[in-house]
Amino acid sequence: MSPLASFVVAIAAFQGLPSTSSAQSDEALRLDSSSTGDVLTYGMGYGLQRYSPLDQIDVANVRRLVPVWNTSLSDNRGQENQPLVHDGLMYSGTHQSTFAFDARTGWVVWRNENRFPEEAYAVICCAVVNRGFALYEGMLYRTLMDGHVQAMDARTGREIWKQEAGGRRQEAGDYREGFSMTAAPLIAAGVVITGVSGGDYGIRGFLDGWGPKTGKHLWRTHTVPAPGEPGSETWPDDDSWKHGGGATWITGSYDPELDLVYWGVGNPAPLNPQQRPRKGPHRPAGA
Repeated sequence: MSPLASFVVAIAAFQGLPSTSSAQSDEALRLDSSSTGDVLTYGMGYGLQRYSPLDQIDVANVRRLVPVWNTSLSDNRGQENQPLVHDGLMYSGTHQSTFAFDARTGWVVWRNENRFPEEAYAVICCAVVNRGFALYEGMLYRTLMDGHVQAMDARTGREIWKQEAGGRRQEAGDYREGFSMTAAPLIAAGVVITGVSGGDYGIRGFLDGWGPKTGKHLWRTHTVPAPGEPGSETWPDDDSWKHGGGATWITGSYDPELDLVYWGVGNPAPLNPQQRPRKGPHRPAGA
């Protein structure tokens, strides 16, 4: 039998989980870094500081923490999912399964499972994982490794919509061309924003914006400029921009005051920098 991954909740972790009707609103997401009743965003706030102001657990009493429940995620692959907590439910999952647990008892309230073609496991880049979800106005959002974005009812797990990040062509986001999706979505100004993995496999990275209620594709911003776009003058006069990488596989941050999203871009392709000549100005060695 394959080993089953699991996680443990400590007894002092949840002192109370108040139910508030506005807990998944834009305002609540803005305040997530300072609120203590829920964890509504990846990174525990738009600033991604992963910091809680709770002070019940400190250096004097941390040794008294003991497990109160544990449960299996039924998956022997890597686990990188950051749980969210709202209204007494803890949301966590794997690359294919989404769980809602009773945060006090560990009881599985619901489970939503996706299945993927076996060939996908052989070609996706660069790990079979999921890093987290997003909550917004009663719905739970996630990305899937085969290039889909999924929205579920947060109380029941019922799928509300699922959209493919593109058709079967390299520009769009097909896993057969090296694209995959593992990052937690970001809710910014009422838009679900998702990134893409696969920079190591020579994709052209992008961010997508989706309508939260309907799944309508609102926009796409590429991280590598096409000819004629700003920054394209720094690329060679060939088609390397089509497979230059620029993956967006770590969730970005959001400044509500400026209404700006900041997203790290990485994984250039090919990995060997000698095969990535630059056309633009550069500083000579030793300068």
